[in-house]
Amino acid sequence: MADTRSCINDGVRNSSNSPQKIVNWGRNEGMSTYQDDRFPGPDPYAPLGDKPSFPLSSTDLDNGAKLSEDQLGGTDISPQLSWSDLPEGTKSLAITCLDPDAPTGAGFWHWAVFNIPATVTEIPTGAGDETLGGIDGVISLKGDSGKRGFYGAQPPEGHGPHRYLFAVHALDVEKLDISPDATPTVLGFNLYFHTLGRSIVWGWYEN
Repeated sequence: MADTRSCINDGVRNSSNSPQKIVNWGRNEGMSTYQDDRFPGPDPYAPLGDKPSFPLSSTDLDNGAKLSEDQLGGTDISPQLSWSDLPEGTKSLAITCLDPDAPTGAGFWHWAVFNIPATVTEIPTGAGDETLGGIDGVISLKGDSGKRGFYGAQPPEGHGPHRYLFAVHALDVEKLDISPDATPTVLGFNLYFHTLGRSIVWGWYEN
């Protein structure tokens, strides 16, 4: 992770209605745990321990910025993601998207897919269907919306900004022995034991 960090003001305001400065990690940074002073809510990855990060970028998502209309519920166009320099020993990948701010007590899973070959280095825009655009062997779980594949942001009206954490997980096994009917929470439990590295890019949205 680079040490150079630039502060920007994107118009998000605190309870006193004054603009807040944030750390902008940039498109190509990637981080293994959530970090942003604007939204000091729970970091769902903190209990999983700090892991090495690797370069993760998106042409559709500026890290820490507001999501585009394409990435909202009803449109459900998953963002492009690309990565490189995976940890040594990586044998497969998983991709998840979690809204930790949903009023459920346990967040809201928008995307959970695993058994992605380690040779894959990019997911194109809109490839968030059950097969990630036709990759053999991948398994997409039903998220909390009941849909397999990516489900866009749709926070409750008036509930404030919600964060959407897109994570790529580098794993030490070629296949996770998880039922296609399992929940994303079961996937998350297995990721805890098999993750070699993890990088996150994220955006936010408010209705």
